[in-house]
Amino acid sequence: MLERDQVAPELAVLYDALLKQRGVVPNMFKTVANTPNLALSFAALLKALLSDGALPGWYKELIAARVSVLLGSVYAVAAHSLSAKQKGASDQQIAATKVDFERGPFTEAEKMGLRCADRLHRSAGDVDDDFYGKLKNVYNDQQIIELIATAAAFEFFPRFVDALRISLTPLPEKISAGQV
Repeated sequence: MLERDQVAPELAVLYDALLKQRGVVPNMFKTVANTPNLALSFAALLKALLSDGALPGWYKELIAARVSVLLGSVYAVAAHSLSAKQKGASDQQIAATKVDFERGPFTEAEKMGLRCADRLHRSAGDVDDDFYGKLKNVYNDQQIIELIATAAAFEFFPRFVDALRISLTPLPEKISAGQV
């Protein structure tokens, strides 16, 4: 893992932005900084993927956490649970995402998105025409694209951090709901 003083200036800017947003530079970025173009590309993708868009950022973080639970990635579950909280998810929502979202404090549309993540994790074929029609009843096209892009991307990222044996990122010194 590379620290800020060990990276090129463009990565130092990324480290500063991550520190400001999250209160800590995630160990995944400190590791992937060994390949600067990949680090910058990951950052750009994750910013677009997990920021507020057609779906709120806190919800997309919960989708990422849900897929991470299904993959058994301790690193990714911890990272996305913290990010979800920082972006406004409740402790109850975070807990339910990890265990039984069907009984959690979610709207029917939010539960449908979590079901979509579960189905996509099993197989893209499980997002069949019938299920896709149900998604179309509660989400518009932009929301469906963001939902599926988030769930699909987090089939990759937890596997990446776990295969590289990246250690858990320490919690930021100050955890605040307003700090994103």
